[in-house]
Amino acid sequence: MSNEPSPPDPGQPRELNLQKTANQFMAAVQRHFDLLAFNLASRENASETAYNSHIRAAGIMPVPQIHQNFEQMQAHARDLLLRQVLNDALNLSVSCLNNSHLFLALIKEQKASGSKDLSADQQEAARSSQNAFVKLRLEQKFDLLESRYSVLCPLEDSLVSLAFALKILMSQAGIVKKDQLDDEGLLQIELASATNSIASVPDLQDANIQWVTRSFRETDRLSFSDSDLQNIVLTVGVFARQTFASVAKFARDS
Repeated sequence: MSNEPSPPDPGQPRELNLQKTANQFMAAVQRHFDLLAFNLASRENASETAYNSHIRAAGIMPVPQIHQNFEQMQAHARDLLLRQVLNDALNLSVSCLNNSHLFLALIKEQKASGSKDLSADQQEAARSSQNAFVKLRLEQKFDLLESRYSVLCPLEDSLVSLAFALKILMSQAGIVKKDQLDDEGLLQIELASATNSIASVPDLQDANIQWVTRSFRETDRLSFSDSDLQNIVLTVGVFARQTFASVAKFARDS
């Protein structure tokens, strides 16, 4: 989500609606899921004949000597899609954390004041807290939510592992290194997946989700199937649903 809410400027209060924000966020996750499905379908139906036809259509190429054939471009496009899915998943997750922290900071100020109407100083305190949170690394965001608000994120390990995966692709040519392994000598990425009993297309309720783990050892090259890519997006959806539910519980218990 590109437009994240921010605390209102002092003297200009406005209401922030958690349910509305959660709905907008989940709609964004659905759009990413749909776009991924469209990209997978397009790649599946791409043909060498159509590719070569488009290559010839312009009548000229920028650097013909390094033109890539259909198979080379298939592999390149697959690599770009994987990076895009991981990058989008992490951006969505960070946005969810930032949105959640804003509500938590405002709720905490309301609890301290005993009123829903915050003073200019309290609004500024929430703003300062939010600005500091946005600058934190992913792992630090999780730590702060737990230490300051007692909000736990069960899928923290999955998201941190996805961050490792993106780093491996971007700076390690896709090869797993020792410092990215757990005590078992593995990089393990747990992903949400539909249960085998599903016969239709329901939403992300717990009963509809099972968990699958992709494991990689040192020197392994990262690889993900098409279903893995879809499961990455589903994992972000489950994470967001759980996180917003935790924020709602914090609000009720405050």
